[in-house]
Amino acid sequence: MKNISANLELIRIENADSIRRAAEAFRNVSRALYPFRIAVCHNIALNPAMVDENGVNLSSEVFGWDGKNDWWKSSNLALISPIPMACRYESEPFWINANGINTRYPNHYLGTIDLSKFKDRARTHAAIVVPVHMPFGQIGAVSFNPEDPDKSDLSAEYEAFGDELGIYARAFIRSYVHVDPRAQLLPGKAKLSKREVECLRWAALGKTDVEISLIIGRSRATVRFHIHNASVKLDAVNRSAAVFKATQLGYISNYN
Repeated sequence: MKNISANLELIRIENADSIRRAAEAFRNVSRALYPFRIAVCHNIALNPAMVDENGVNLSSEVFGWDGKNDWWKSSNLALISPIPMACRYESEPFWINANGINTRYPNHYLGTIDLSKFKDRARTHAAIVVPVHMPFGQIGAVSFNPEDPDKSDLSAEYEAFGDELGIYARAFIRSYVHVDPRAQLLPGKAKLSKREVECLRWAALGKTDVEISLIIGRSRATVRFHIHNASVKLDAVNRSAAVFKATQLGYISNYN
């Protein structure tokens, strides 16, 4: 545990000027456990290239990916690769290859993921993967890929290092998001009233303004007033965007 704490101090990004240093530490600490090549993405929805304080691509310049596998340039990787798909359904480290997705705890959702043509779609033959779930529905991911092209069984490495790699991956991704100004996706002071939340909850269930007015015993104009106010507070361009952002901030449950 002492070594993990010391490594975390090196891997956490304190400010924008320490991104490169932290990335190099992350690479070195991971390789000390096993010869992995790391693929890091702080937002699987956008798949943007992660860069250091000087705008230098971390994937190619620090983590060792070359032009033969510039996965971060693929605009549809998050849609076709089984790795980001699995990260949407799982929050704990897992290991994956063409034969299956392996976790410490059962997850029936992972069994529905298509693993055909795995190497072509995932851009790797096997990987230990750490999903990083963050506020506002943002999901990052780190995959640890063996450099040995014949290594496709990572069961032993997962058992030995999976939890430790999870600690490092979450620390690196989350600290990167905190210092990256592009990560500010929602307004910081979006405090909704009880009535605004109530109206948005019913709107999320598909109710019209008239239906909501009958349910809560207020006029249609009042309902529209509350939804409009919520939209302004959330910096939302329309009703649907207001519902979406309110859900991201935890005002509305997905199980309404």
